[in-house]
Amino acid sequence: MKDKVALITGATSGIGRATAYEFAKHEIKLILCGRRQERLDTIREALKKQTKVHTLNFDVRDKDGVLKAINDLPEDFRGIDILINNAGNAHGLDPIQNGNLDDWDAMLDINVKGLLYVSKAIIPQMTERQSGHIINIGSSAGKEVYPNGNVYCASKHAVVAVTEGMRIDLNPFGIKVGSVNPGLVETEFSQVRFKGASIANKAYKGYKALQAEDVADVIYFAVSRPAHVNIADVLMFCTAQASATIVKKEL
Repeated sequence: MKDKVALITGATSGIGRATAYEFAKHEIKLILCGRRQERLDTIREALKKQTKVHTLNFDVRDKDGVLKAINDLPEDFRGIDILINNAGNAHGLDPIQNGNLDDWDAMLDINVKGLLYVSKAIIPQMTERQSGHIINIGSSAGKEVYPNGNVYCASKHAVVAVTEGMRIDLNPFGIKVGSVNPGLVETEFSQVRFKGASIANKAYKGYKALQAEDVADVIYFAVSRPAHVNIADVLMFCTAQASATIVKKEL
């Protein structure tokens, strides 16, 4: 894995950040993408002794910005071997009749269209080389619809469908495509979803949720398999979680 180049979206926090740290241990060269440049700078400083790090400051919703940033990469980082489509978001937990249109736009634009924009910018070089590995970070919400999940679940079901379509279309080029779909992960995800409301602080009380590092371990496992092995689809829960609506909590 040493000296392979990996591009990670949503690298400033949570699963993306943990994956950057995990990859750096194995001397994978990193292109870290995110909207918060100060966080990108902090992570680059922390990891630059382990591997080469380049940062890209863009919003995956900005099609032109995505294409320009990736097209303008320096020579050392142009050949991207691994793409981790991690950028994603959830907003609100409302029944469909009360849903906020801006929230819907944000979820579909980032979780689906943003993933497609980044992939579109990178896939042509992979098909030309006839090698590469794409991991799309989905969610257990892409496997199971739950009350008030409606549009978020729809966006993550789309990630599963896009992943399967990619794997079929890119099969002739020898490109690996897979998805990792975690359930409850203790990150700032709930703060975003509930817009900082007090309920966000209670989301992980009474049980041990997955940690971002747990998911990063699985992502590294997937990308480090031998050439003939592709981990196509992973659904992972913490031990306390059995489904979207069944979680064993201590009182």
